[in-house]
Amino acid sequence: MTDRRPVAPRGARRRVAAPAATALAALLVLAALTAPHQPGRLTPGGFVRIPLEGLVAVAVLLALPARARRPVAAFVGALLGLLVLLKAADLGFLATLGRRFDLVLDWALLDDAVGFLADSVGRAGATGAVVAAVLLLAGLVVATTGSVLRLTAVLARRRAATRRTVAALVVVWLAAAAFGVRVVPGVPVADSAATDLVGAHAHQVRARLRDREVFAARVAADPFRDVPGDRLLTALRGRDVVVAFVESYGRAAVEDPEFAPSVGAVLADGDRRLRAAGFAARSGFLTSSTVGGGSWLAHATLLSGLWIDNEQRHRSLLASDRLTLGGAFRRADWRTVGVMPAATRPWPEGAFFGYERFYDGRSLGYRGPRFGYAPMPDQYTLAAFDRLERARPDRAPVMAEIALVSSHSPWTRIPRLVDWARLGDGGVFHGATVENPSSQARAGYRQAVGYSLAALVSWLERRGDDDLVLVFLGDHQPAPVVTGEGAGRDVPVTIVARDPAVLDRISGWGWTDGLRPAPDAPVWPMDAFRDRFLTAYSG
Repeated sequence: MTDRRPVAPRGARRRVAAPAATALAALLVLAALTAPHQPGRLTPGGFVRIPLEGLVAVAVLLALPARARRPVAAFVGALLGLLVLLKAADLGFLATLGRRFDLVLDWALLDDAVGFLADSVGRAGATGAVVAAVLLLAGLVVATTGSVLRLTAVLARRRAATRRTVAALVVVWLAAAAFGVRVVPGVPVADSAATDLVGAHAHQVRARLRDREVFAARVAADPFRDVPGDRLLTALRGRDVVVAFVESYGRAAVEDPEFAPSVGAVLADGDRRLRAAGFAARSGFLTSSTVGGGSWLAHATLLSGLWIDNEQRHRSLLASDRLTLGGAFRRADWRTVGVMPAATRPWPEGAFFGYERFYDGRSLGYRGPRFGYAPMPDQYTLAAFDRLERARPDRAPVMAEIALVSSHSPWTRIPRLVDWARLGDGGVFHGATVENPSSQARAGYRQAVGYSLAALVSWLERRGDDDLVLVFLGDHQPAPVVTGEGAGRDVPVTIVARDPAVLDRISGWGWTDGLRPAPDAPVWPMDAFRDRFLTAYSG
């Protein structure tokens, strides 16, 4: 005779499963309503709230006739899923870019995000991540819709008890609101954050729609629009001028206790070496129009003298005839070039920025390994610029914008400096790599910024001359997940030259001597730089 384990009757299993499913549905709905949309509040205590929107939804659903209740509940559930997606988008953008998701403009960034993933983990990995994300988002909306439908049916069967519970919670909510009750600092128990969030995004949408006319007026107000070339940049005649953006080189790099000792040592060593080579430097701070990413917005802000902090403004700028810094140099008879090693597609924007020649990653001759997002080390980029432009015989003075991208996230593979004579086509970098675990982003960031600055100093020491002027700056701070919240948007900016007359022109700026700006160095908005620079060196 075979022993059999007793099996619970089907009805008993249902009696256990049904309450469990209802409890899970309630937890999901409550979590969706109370989940914080700010990274700093994403703690267990951040969920200790009574959501006003939930109380209102229950009251409305119970007041509806039975026939209308189910479709309305499904609609509410779908909206709840979309609310969670909006919160998740805000969380992601605040953690990486220091701002909320823009419902009007940020859809254009999806392609850039996929491209960044492909550069970092490969095309297959990026495709898998996109498919997984789409399935997850769809599953979330289905789950919230099903949860609201289930809860609506359960509460409708217990109408009297539900009404008493809602009434009691409304009284508690009003009392908590009146007395400002908070279980966790900064998180009120009487919660209407979902309504506030939707309202903030609605206001943002209206502001974006109004901004076109405001920005068009600012584009037209250009004091340098009609200045002839023979009056522009007269104090820099005959000199090569390089404007180098150092990726993610923010104020945190020179002031954060974890980064500053290492990065500061690189800058101090650079000061000593450059002084020995006859160079001097002045440094200050600029407030970038972006943080954590969107480097092209910072580039456009500095070069155009306009505050470019979103894609709508960027597109409007490119469609305008605004005089850029590169355009001013070209008008004054410099040869103008852009060097963008991370670019892999045609860059029609180069013509707007005033560049006669554009070098992307395909035209620099690199045959070495990739370094995460960065297709080549900064040292190679600078050497290629010398080879392709400054080594040309009988050339005109050149103005170049150069993007140094070795300090771009995710900072998992960082190049080492090698002997300049051995650079060749970059194959030497196969054995000159520092591997950094992705879990140590802060350490990787510190090392990468140190490398980029060391490469720039070494290049200037080796290739600088009396007729070279270098302007280098950060494009933006790294993501808040690296700096922590509240780090701001300031980036260091430095001008280096061997001729004292160049720096004498900016003596009234109050900038700090050397490569490292003092904590109390002047801070300008980044869009102020174009006009100040053109004013200082023109006449």
